[in-house]
Amino acid sequence: MLTKEREKELVELCQDLIRLKSYSGEERNVIARMRNFCISSGFDDIHIDEYGNIIAHIKGREPGNKLLFDGHVDTIPVINQAKWSVDPFGAQISGGRIYGRGASAMKGAMGAMMLAVACFAEDCNKEFSGDIYVSGTVYEESFEGIAARKVSARVKPDFVVLGEASECNISRGQRGRAEIVIETYGVQTHSATPQKGVNAVYKMTELIERIKDLDVTRDEFLGDGIMELTDIKSLPYPGASVVPDYCKATYDRRLLVGETKESVLRPVLDIIKDMEQKDPEFKANAFYAKGKEKCYTGKIIEAERFFPAWTYDETDEFIQTALRGLREAGFEPEMTKYPNCTNGSHYAGEAGIKTLGFGPSGVNLVHATDEYIEIEDLKKAAEGYYAIAKAVLK
Repeated sequence: MLTKEREKELVELCQDLIRLKSYSGEERNVIARMRNFCISSGFDDIHIDEYGNIIAHIKGREPGNKLLFDGHVDTIPVINQAKWSVDPFGAQISGGRIYGRGASAMKGAMGAMMLAVACFAEDCNKEFSGDIYVSGTVYEESFEGIAARKVSARVKPDFVVLGEASECNISRGQRGRAEIVIETYGVQTHSATPQKGVNAVYKMTELIERIKDLDVTRDEFLGDGIMELTDIKSLPYPGASVVPDYCKATYDRRLLVGETKESVLRPVLDIIKDMEQKDPEFKANAFYAKGKEKCYTGKIIEAERFFPAWTYDETDEFIQTALRGLREAGFEPEMTKYPNCTNGSHYAGEAGIKTLGFGPSGVNLVHATDEYIEIEDLKKAAEGYYAIAKAVLK
């Protein structure tokens, strides 16, 4: 599938995508580069939606299933460029690697998907049953799966392949993620007379100790449903000579399959209710954090930070079809899971669409300083996407 000419095109495409800085909300230029590639590579139609996601489509000559290859095009920021030994947007090649922000998360996979789909359609002269779509979604880094809702609403795919890093293994699930905010309320007073007020921080520390005793949910495949304190703030700040009347704590909650917004929050609310009954000065609340950002199109994207978990059994027909195609192409992938949250929280977790992950590179390189992708991994991913398309769409 990958001729020398195609390998060269793949590497150059990956470099181009890395050179175009695309922090969340700033993806316009990288989307434009992808659009140009799809136009020149024979895609039948290209749509850019109100959030700025790109959805490129190639139609087979016979009716059949819709297969979606999905990746995100936004990256986390480079916080301290001085710590990088290379230009994070230079796409430098050294030692068989392409360096740069987003190389592994996930512009390498994005380029491999587009090239593989174009090559597959060209090689078979579109003599396949069904439709192939490639989507590049925005704002995934902070809103896993929210922009993807627009993609699935338009495409209505039967199957989804996520390009998140999996070392070219098949990932058949992931824990979800929720961000829980807890607030305690006190009475402000001068710190020289604390007995006249109610210190919201002390009330928070009591609540934190109770939360630490909550039972952890467990799943044999996905692991523990972790609830970890990640942030705490009080007001007024700075609090010189003032007893704080407000305190906010944020928890990162890793979700398991079947957990709902209600079932996850209920234990915390029950603790608050119990503490309020026992202590007339105790007042608190718990809720899911909400995010609200502006897309590069000007459209506002907002959502509660609750992104469900998902799994599929390795005997699932879609999983087995993809596995068979990969093996026929010379791969011997392991069955794995993603440790991180992905757009699969929407496709599989919310929409119930058959989903698997297959992507180049490893999670250890995702978001790393001096992030890179091995060129051999990049080529393997393209070969793998080609093999999956061939197996699923026959």
